[in-house]
This record gives sequence, C-alpha cells and structure tokens, in this order.
Amino acid sequence: MQKLFSTLVGITCSIAAAAQSPVGNWEGEMNVGQKVRLVFRVKEANGKLAATMDSPDQGVTGVPVASTTITGDSILFDLNNAGIQYAGLLKDNEITGVWKQGGMNFPLLMKRTDKPTELSRPQTPKPPYGYLSEDVTFKNADGSISYGATITMPAGGKTYPAVLLISGSGPQNRDEELMGHKPFAVMADYLTKKGYIVLRVDDRGVGQTTGDRKKATSADFAKDAHAAIDYLKTRKEVNAKKIGMLGHSEGGMIAPMVAIERKDIDFIVLMAGPGVKIYELMEDQSAAVMQASGVAPAIVAEYRKLYRGIEQSIISSATGEEAQNKMIQVTTAWKNTASKDAIALVDIDDFEKEKKFVAEFMKIYHDAWFNYFLKYDPQPVLQKLSCKVLALNGDKDMQVLSKPNLEGMRQMLTKSKTKNYEIKELQGLNHLFQTCKKCTVQEYGILEETIAPIALQAVGDWLDKWVK
Repeated sequence: MQKLFSTLVGITCSIAAAAQSPVGNWEGEMNVGQKVRLVFRVKEANGKLAATMDSPDQGVTGVPVASTTITGDSILFDLNNAGIQYAGLLKDNEITGVWKQGGMNFPLLMKRTDKPTELSRPQTPKPPYGYLSEDVTFKNADGSISYGATITMPAGGKTYPAVLLISGSGPQNRDEELMGHKPFAVMADYLTKKGYIVLRVDDRGVGQTTGDRKKATSADFAKDAHAAIDYLKTRKEVNAKKIGMLGHSEGGMIAPMVAIERKDIDFIVLMAGPGVKIYELMEDQSAAVMQASGVAPAIVAEYRKLYRGIEQSIISSATGEEAQNKMIQVTTAWKNTASKDAIALVDIDDFEKEKKFVAEFMKIYHDAWFNYFLKYDPQPVLQKLSCKVLALNGDKDMQVLSKPNLEGMRQMLTKSKTKNYEIKELQGLNHLFQTCKKCTVQEYGILEETIAPIALQAVGDWLDKWVK
C-alpha cells in the first residue's frame, strides 16, 4: 500500500468552544485492504490547537496537521497538502468519523489513550550510556556559521581516535534521524563503546546549526565537514594523528572531497558512498525502484532512455532556456518511439501533461544542490585519495546499487595513492544498512532495526584493525 500521506509543512490551528477538549492522544485502526493504525497527538497553546499524526505501521511519526478545527462536538483534522481530511463527532472520549482521501471515504473510530502506539526502535541508545556525551557548539573559520553537535568519548581519560559522521542528502539532524530511526546515534554509541571519539553534527540550517541551505551544494557541506575536523583538533582528548570520517550516502561523497584537501585525515569509511558518476547512479536507482514496484522490464528499459536524455539535458545546458528546450526535444522524440504503456506510465499522453513533466525536471535544474549533485563525478576525487578507505554497500540497496557502485569504487581506488583499502558488499542490507525484507524505500520506517549488527561490526572491526 502506498503511504497515506507525504511529509507536510504544518501550521497551528484554530479552536472554538467545545463541550469536550480534544487535547490528548487519539488512536484508531483503519481498514484499507490492510489494517493501518493512526495516531493523532493534539496540544493546545494560547487558545490554539496544534496536532501531529503518526502511522506506526508505516514507520511515520510527527506529520504536522495543517489545521484542526472544533465546532461544537464536531472536529476536523485537515492535512490539506496531502488532500486528506478526517472529520468526526467527539463524544465520550471517542471520535466517530470518516477519513477522506483521493475521492474515497474510510470509516475510522479514534479513541483517547494515555499510551499511544510508539514506533519500536530498540537500538536507539538510552542513558546511562557508559561513556561521556557532551553537546557542543563551534564555528567555521570566518565565524559565519555556528554548528550544533554532540561529541561522545570513552571515559578513560586518554587520547583516542576520532570519527566525524557525515550524513546523507536532505536536511538531517545530528542523529541522521528519519522515520523514528537515529542511525548516527546508534553508530556513535557503538563506536564510542569500542574506544573511539565520535562527533555528529546538525546539518547546515538544521537544529542548532545556523546557515542557509537553500543555495548550498555538496561543496558547501564539505566546508562544514572541514570546520568539524578543525574542531576535533582542538579537543585534547583526540589523537590528532588518527582523525577520520564516516560518510553515509551523500556523506560518502563529501568525505573523499574533504580528505584529498587535507593531510590530517587518517581514514574514511564510505557507507553507500558513490563510486560512479551521479547521473549513472540516479538512472540505476530510478530503474530499480520501478522494477520493485512491479513495472515490466521492457517498460523500465524504455523509461531509462527518457530519463537519460532528461539528465543529459540538465548536465549539458548553460541556461534554463537551453535546458528546457532540450528537455522538450528529448521528450517529444521519446514519445514518437515509446510504447503506449510506457507513455501512460510517465503520464505525458497530451501536450499539457508533457509541459508539466518538463516543468518538474526544470525544478531540478534550478535547484542549486540537485544541479551540482547530478553533475558530480566522484571518480577523479577517489583516485586522489591517499588515506585508508573502507567502502561498504548493502546488496539490497536500491538507491546506490551495490555491484556497479563497488566496481566503480574498486577501479578508482586501485588507481589511487592509498595502499590500504577494503571494499565489502554486505548481504541482505538496504541503503540504510538495515536487514530488509521487501527491501523497498517504503520499508525503511516499518523495520525496527536501525543498523544491522553486521554493518556495525564491519565498521568496528576495520577500525580496530587499521586505526586503533
């Protein structure tokens, strides 16, 4: 089943006089071919209501509800950005109502509860940790950005090797938190208990870190990593000769960018870091997701041709007008030879839909981060590495396909200056290095495991062998 909602931007909501307050937690179960639990969490501040929604069975928490309105004994939760409403009557600690989405109505009974269903994330560390954990702030060289971070350290009073964690794409907090999972908190906990200092940092413009990420690219995030390394070198607990980085996904692209510009990096760990040109990676990713959704291989092959043409239009264009004209030409030419099924899948069977399709890709062209990312080739950078390298991929990764990616990594590291590198494919793991079942992107939040023990061990064993 597709997710019932997407990530929303929420605002506070209005409240009128009501016989019974809706403040509290409400939980119900809806049948949409399968049972889906939903939780509304309602709070009041200054006479206004603010609500969020969870879907524990889909691994989603804290989705802001755009507006919540009480009129007498009627209540309306409006998730307008997703085209969803839940309307019902509030009586005797129950809401009897209807979930409305996409022209369909589903009955939904919500009951007040003091203990709503929570996502199970058993690996998330909880105090007491058995090591030192300190929230810190530091600035970049010119003082223009202040970074919020957490540094964890063994309690032994000696100097230790240090690892900077660098997150993947999109705005991430220091725990790389998504769908209730906190991968970097889990990784930091594991490595600190093994005798390493670990620094994890809120991304630019996220949490306690300042700075504008709207026009920032991976090159700017590399500057943020430089600032974090500089901070680690100020800590007396850090062995300055044994400082390294662990990057996940885009973080595995940024770590090599930083490493080739410094002489004080001893090692890098690349977890699903790119080893091939990004546009090749994105094309493979798109095809893999379509195949996992049940699209016929022949249709996927047709779509790849269109996707490749669109990518090249973005990469080769110096202006937005040039990119748009090239995309229109590519799309028109593709439609002239594509099957009806392929055209129906892309949903460009008339001129207006074709214009909308091109307009969506033009957003990529005008997005500074995505434009830079799509054009990036990690291979020349990988060839320049001289530090120790561990490269890992899950063989079920559908975002960074392991076999072509690790082969690209192998070819480049063979040509590099480093004499110490290891490349390893981990069986049964997805892009987040979870032990997966369906291994789709949608499954990330459903799985209770945050990082598979074999992935943690692969990192820890390699560090113990070559760094400690």
